[in-house]
Amino acid sequence: MAAPIKIGNLAANKTVFFCCDMQERFRDAIQYFADIVTVSSRLLQGAKILEIPVIVTEQYPKGLGKTVPELDVSHAVGVYEKTKFSMVLPEVEEKLHTLCGGDVKHVVLFGIEAHVCVQQTVLDLLERDIEVHVIADACSSRSMMDRTFAYERFRSIGATVTTSEAVLLQLVGNKDHPMFKPIQGLIKTSAPTSGLVKL
Repeated sequence: MAAPIKIGNLAANKTVFFCCDMQERFRDAIQYFADIVTVSSRLLQGAKILEIPVIVTEQYPKGLGKTVPELDVSHAVGVYEKTKFSMVLPEVEEKLHTLCGGDVKHVVLFGIEAHVCVQQTVLDLLERDIEVHVIADACSSRSMMDRTFAYERFRSIGATVTTSEAVLLQLVGNKDHPMFKPIQGLIKTSAPTSGLVKL
């Protein structure tokens, strides 16, 4: 019997946001960095409004700096230093077992670089049977070629490549949701239109 197709649904009470390595030293190296900071900020605000846990990693912060100040990660359930590319560190895995009643089904993933730390995080999460939603307007790389082929790989292995607005509206699911108005306020201004649209 064929495995059931995963259609990319989301349940807010089983979802965790992962913010990957949005650090100061990458500011001048990553394509459209300012745009992905803008969208990442919107996602972090959305997670706070919807009370969705956020996990943040920083790749070798001693050399690459901390998370950029434009991003408020003060409400994150954990900010983890790493040298491994994947965000799925032992301590992150341990934290996941305590979130969403120990039943995390979905990760909304954004940050850098798409073809390195984001990609290895996607692989590790899928191996653990956690569905991954990669936010196209909040992920980038130094090279657009690397980013493009990373997205092709994500789709081919069963991750969902989507946008910040799509995910935030999917998480509320209904205009009668008590947090619809604050989320609507977040997305009233469209995400920046940039070269990131070239997938």
